[in-house]
Amino acid sequence: MSDYAKRRKELMKMIGAEGVVIIPSANEIIRNNDARFPFRQNSDFYYLTGFDEPEAVAVLAPKRKGGEFILFNRVRNREHEIWDGPRAGQQGAKKIYGADESYPIEKFPEMLVELLAGRTSVHYPVGSNMAFDRLIIKSLNEIRAKIRSGSQSPVELVDVLPSLHEMRLIKSSAEIALMQKAVDITAGAHLRAMQACEPGKYEYELEAELMYEFVRNGALSPAYTSIVGSGRNSCILHYIANNKKIASGDVVLIDAGAEYQNYAADITRTFPANGKFTPEQRDIYQLVLDAQLAAIKTVKPGAAWPAAQQVIVKTITQGLIDLKILKGRLSTLLEKQAYLPFYMHKSGHWLGLDVHDVGRYRIGDKWRSLQPGMVLTVEPGIYISSDIPGVHKRWHNIGVRIEDDVLVTKKGCDVLSKDIPKEVADIEAIMSW
Repeated sequence: MSDYAKRRKELMKMIGAEGVVIIPSANEIIRNNDARFPFRQNSDFYYLTGFDEPEAVAVLAPKRKGGEFILFNRVRNREHEIWDGPRAGQQGAKKIYGADESYPIEKFPEMLVELLAGRTSVHYPVGSNMAFDRLIIKSLNEIRAKIRSGSQSPVELVDVLPSLHEMRLIKSSAEIALMQKAVDITAGAHLRAMQACEPGKYEYELEAELMYEFVRNGALSPAYTSIVGSGRNSCILHYIANNKKIASGDVVLIDAGAEYQNYAADITRTFPANGKFTPEQRDIYQLVLDAQLAAIKTVKPGAAWPAAQQVIVKTITQGLIDLKILKGRLSTLLEKQAYLPFYMHKSGHWLGLDVHDVGRYRIGDKWRSLQPGMVLTVEPGIYISSDIPGVHKRWHNIGVRIEDDVLVTKKGCDVLSKDIPKEVADIEAIMSW
């Protein structure tokens, strides 16, 4: 049984024999006029089906006589396939993707009433797609109109996403292997960009080096828009213009990850544009690295989600005191969150089919504990923009973030991106090649 089939079985078990799950695919999106953006499948739909075409709906109907997994998808059409490429069609949906039944997508609205009738609950992404919401409600109303004829309408609409996202939070061995491949491709891209960097180049030239390495290794898309920020731009957290000329005294911050078979990597490295850190750059860089290494040690089964953040803010705050950028007692500065002008984000996030992957961080009123199979980022940073009052100009425009992808294991953790150098001496050595 495929991983997809196992997931479908698990989800059907969760909703019960009298429920039904309905998950739509992503749609193609127009970029301009009749040109489309590259298609990216909805992650929840892909997680359950592995099906990578638009205009599709997956239905999971436990105990249904004709089959539990019904896929509505596009028909084979020679004229369309000449222009846009092959389609699975109904036979392919069954043979390749394991559907028990498959019908043309145009039949979904008329068959929906039949699929809902007699079910007690409907589980779908409530509120995610207004047109889909209206279609579900319309079908429910049609069933209700026939109540005198003995039709039984579902009595409960349930958002399927919380249950599905809890499933996605724990990665299978196959998912971990795909994520490791995404990380390995990303590692090569970061190394290539470091070695290609020199003063006078533009940020977008380094982005081009990243994309070259991604695509030539089978990652046809980045997992998110790459950040290549030099000098003052290294202090902008989500900087994506990538159009500044790189100067000799700049640090360069690259936050970039490949997407391989829909699974994301998310890695950040920071390095000196001319290959050699200044004393100030080195001090800030080493402080961020110390915070990250300490935070990674907290990643293990049973650890609460905020443990890494607590270590990071304490390490960074003490380090800024030592560098005389902050003044005062550690306990007082922590209480006042004096680090916020320099470190204003959290320690990381879940990683998987989405770069900011799904899954709750709190269960009720408590932070959740880490479990084997979870993958998260650990990404402290310090950003000293020139507009922070009271900071000597020698620290200005030094932005450093170091981010790795970390798998929680039974005994602790495994840094999937450990092969990407991050020690000062290693980075300077790489850039001198």
